[in-house]
Amino acid sequence: MIRTRIAPSPTGFLHLGTARTALYSWAYARHYGGQFVLRIEDTDVARSTQNSVDQILASMSWLGLDYDAGPIYQMQRLDRYNAVVDRLIAEGKAYHCYSTPEELEATREAKRAKGEKTLYDGRWRPAPGKTLPPVPHGVLPVVRFCNPPDGDVTWNDLVKGPITISNREIDDLIIARTDGVPTYNFAVVVDDWDMQISHVFRGDEHINNTPWQINMFNALGAPLPQFGHCPVILGDDGQKLSKRRGAVSVTAYEEGGYLPEAMLNYLARLGWSHGDEELFNREQLVNWFDGSHLNKSPAQWDPVKLLWVNAHYIKQADNQRLAQLVSSQLSRQPAPVTVAADSRLEAICALFKDRCDTTIALADWAAKFYQDVMPNATEMTQHVTDVVRPALQVLAGKLESCTWDKPSIAAAIKDALLATGLKMPQLAMPVRVLVLGTPQTPSLDAVLALFDRQTVIARLGRV
Repeated sequence: MIRTRIAPSPTGFLHLGTARTALYSWAYARHYGGQFVLRIEDTDVARSTQNSVDQILASMSWLGLDYDAGPIYQMQRLDRYNAVVDRLIAEGKAYHCYSTPEELEATREAKRAKGEKTLYDGRWRPAPGKTLPPVPHGVLPVVRFCNPPDGDVTWNDLVKGPITISNREIDDLIIARTDGVPTYNFAVVVDDWDMQISHVFRGDEHINNTPWQINMFNALGAPLPQFGHCPVILGDDGQKLSKRRGAVSVTAYEEGGYLPEAMLNYLARLGWSHGDEELFNREQLVNWFDGSHLNKSPAQWDPVKLLWVNAHYIKQADNQRLAQLVSSQLSRQPAPVTVAADSRLEAICALFKDRCDTTIALADWAAKFYQDVMPNATEMTQHVTDVVRPALQVLAGKLESCTWDKPSIAAAIKDALLATGLKMPQLAMPVRVLVLGTPQTPSLDAVLALFDRQTVIARLGRV
């Protein structure tokens, strides 16, 4: 069975690169009818936090990346890692190393001075006929893996094609720290083995880790997963996005008014393609994502294109759903507004969603119907002139008595124009400025019909 996984570290938020990797892993498993696993790699005890775990889970939920197993926490598997370490030591494939950090740094400095690679010198690695140094008193050892000293590690990467790295370029990796907690490269091998992971998609910063991991899989007699290393995502400045530099959390986009289907669409397209298709839904992605057509070059984050994608999905969104999102946005504003996600708010969303690229923009329009509007002084001077004021009074009078629906309001506007001899733009723009605070809105009769009558009359009276 195809089994993929995503394994974020809870040392910060789920950033965009990890979210994209999660999406690819999820889509690949779903395409082949396989399983998708969520693993929390929390062995960095000093920096891991529950808040980060909660944010990761919330991000996965918002994106709709459902998992078949997990979340599985590495710190709950310490006994398993220790058992595998003991086995490797017993088989002569790992060993205790008593070198202190100071000794290791001194060795590295000496090698730097000679222009040599700063690899571990193997002083504690057992070998036939070799006499090891005496065990120092009071020094807790780490455990190192016996990496093959010669030969090459080669794999056919799902994204980049064949990759070969010489074993002479890597050294005997620490697999267990002095406190018994496993290091990343070792824990991930045991996890992927135990969880029967068949395909690993991850960022290409992990390419240099892969030879160690392949050697450990082989030492354990464990089946090798296939690896696919996706290029990084670059920011506007051409530098790599990461949780430490330039990236924004996935949940920040939710709070910023983006729809999950837009983020899913945009992230998928940011490093993968299906012909020239730019817009596609979740079902299409799963149907098309067979692991091919992944880009080998870095992708560039384009916030303008993301807004374009988001605007498309807002236009397509159900009005009831938009009303709920807008209601939530209004409640989070600096001056919170409590608005029911009722039929009126749904109608407002339906009227204005074609003009919006985020639900925040949609909420800004909706707020004008529930809060007082203070027109801009410049626009008041430009549009609400002495020529227009009599027509505004005529319109207010006709709106006082007409039936309050779109056709009747349209008729009242037409009657006011006939009575005053003005053209539609001459009257409509001042009305928009007074009622909504802006000269540009959808059809005036449709807008006014969504207000209650007395609000419109009161705002027209501010001339």
